[in-house]
Amino acid sequence: MTEINCSHIKIHMKRKEKLAILLAEIEDLMLYVKEWEKIYADKIEQVHPEYADAARNLVHYYALRSQKIGNLQKRLGNFGLSRLSESEPHIMASLATTRSILKSMLKEKVKYPKVQPSFKRSRKATRRNAKELLGYRSKGRRCRIMVTLPGKYFDDFDLIYELVENGMNCGRINCAHESPEEWTRMIENVKIASEQLRKTCKISMDLSGPKIRTGFIARDARIIKIRHQIDALGNSISPIKVFFGKSDNPDSNIPEIPLQNYDAKLIKKNVVLKYTDSRFKQREIVVQEISENGFLADLDKTTFFETDFPIQIDEENAFLIGMLDQKKKPLYLKENDILIIMKEQTTAQRKKIITDTGEIEPAYISCTAPQIFGMVKPGEPVVFDDGIIEGFIEEMDEEEIQVRITNVKGKIGKLKEDKGINFPESKLLLPSLSQKDLDDLPFMLQYADVINVSFVQFPQDVANLTKIIKEQNVDRNVGLILKIETKTGFDNLPDIILEAMKVYPIGVMIARGDLAVETGWDKIGHIQEEILSFCKAAHITSIWATQVLENLAKKGIPSRAEITDAVMATRADCIMLNKGSYILKAIKLLDKILRNVNKKSTALKPIDD
Repeated sequence: MTEINCSHIKIHMKRKEKLAILLAEIEDLMLYVKEWEKIYADKIEQVHPEYADAARNLVHYYALRSQKIGNLQKRLGNFGLSRLSESEPHIMASLATTRSILKSMLKEKVKYPKVQPSFKRSRKATRRNAKELLGYRSKGRRCRIMVTLPGKYFDDFDLIYELVENGMNCGRINCAHESPEEWTRMIENVKIASEQLRKTCKISMDLSGPKIRTGFIARDARIIKIRHQIDALGNSISPIKVFFGKSDNPDSNIPEIPLQNYDAKLIKKNVVLKYTDSRFKQREIVVQEISENGFLADLDKTTFFETDFPIQIDEENAFLIGMLDQKKKPLYLKENDILIIMKEQTTAQRKKIITDTGEIEPAYISCTAPQIFGMVKPGEPVVFDDGIIEGFIEEMDEEEIQVRITNVKGKIGKLKEDKGINFPESKLLLPSLSQKDLDDLPFMLQYADVINVSFVQFPQDVANLTKIIKEQNVDRNVGLILKIETKTGFDNLPDIILEAMKVYPIGVMIARGDLAVETGWDKIGHIQEEILSFCKAAHITSIWATQVLENLAKKGIPSRAEITDAVMATRADCIMLNKGSYILKAIKLLDKILRNVNKKSTALKPIDD
């Protein structure tokens, strides 16, 4: 017998009474879920036949999710019953089974129901749909691996061969970069490698969507970065040896910086020269050896050298840096700086310029979507490059948006061209398909197995795309992956999936980069879990993306946090790796992680099939 405090009155409730209350609540939930099925009946009827059960189950999950059932779950758990916490793929079957068990515990006559989708049928459907979208999984793994193909190696067959050999199930081409000629070479290399290895590797291609990016920066900065060298153990070699002038040894591995007005008579050995680099960092250059053509010196820190910048010898004399190769120098921004976003498609101004009147002119840059000028307002936040630089709109007019910088990564933030700009709290109504997307689509429909649809926010975005695809009269089946990258897209996810279910097969990518910026860093963990649950309920393929093993792929050494992130990602059906200099190391480690997770179970959780 149990005591329950209700309105300050102690009520003694027997076990049978508690079971009866649980049974009534489960039956009420079943009726509530069925009502939602009626409300969505028209949308369910329109889905592809392969998704008939899945669409109903998605609506059931959506209905159950709308109810506060935490207390019910706790009380079910107290009786050793299912808490419905793993019921996403088979909501009605789980509720009906729980109801039958409760009736049995109450000594009622029970006939266990046959409800579709059943537990087994839902698992089979999820596996079948993943195979149709992304091909066969690698032996020994449940989870597939998608890899963003590095565009600069588009003609490197050996690299593609090794990626396929080491477990790449799908090669992703980001069509925001490179050209159809380079995409063709990448696709050919994947197909040839797959045939030689007798493996199946699918091709996915990204529609760029309405991504807002920073505009053009001219390649006229003549600059070079001298950094610490690394030994075989990964330790920095200090000091940094640099030769200033023209070296007599062209085969030397020592970096060389040209000088314009070098005069050996002006310096002596062990003299310390002063230099302010292009990031306004004060540096000391210690002279070690002197020759007629230049001098060898030591640096103690990473330094950026730029043409015409002075190396100060004393108050009266200085050497000027000679002509360096042209590079695109980023905009350097600090907290409290002003950055102007220009509506006019103009070349960025990199430096703050002191005018004749003594005023400081802020840096400015254009953006790729000038139509936002009628959609954003002062006070709204602005985020650049996936959160590297943050600010808010301080003032604006028809031609300029004045952004006050509030946060940068490190002491100085570097903003380059073609980097994302997000307006997390602004209501942006941009077309779901850009002109570039429309131009790229025929190529994708001819060569891609899967099209990744960026920045899906509304069901109509999917409807617009599927209508265009249908008009193309494509005689082959092309899958769709919906990239959820905004709060609006997440909020509309059930209706987006139901619209997409009119074609087969489909999947959802959890694009954590823009999604974290748009929804807030504190919410992204919860939101990615919610998206996984929606995918399970809809029996569709989930892809876990953005910064998986990022340090390893780019720097060669993984962080501990990203290893555990990779393990957590195995709950998805596919994991996406981004390109990097060490992408082969990344795919080999991820393949090993996935195989180990597949072999070993933790606690009482069963091993997946």
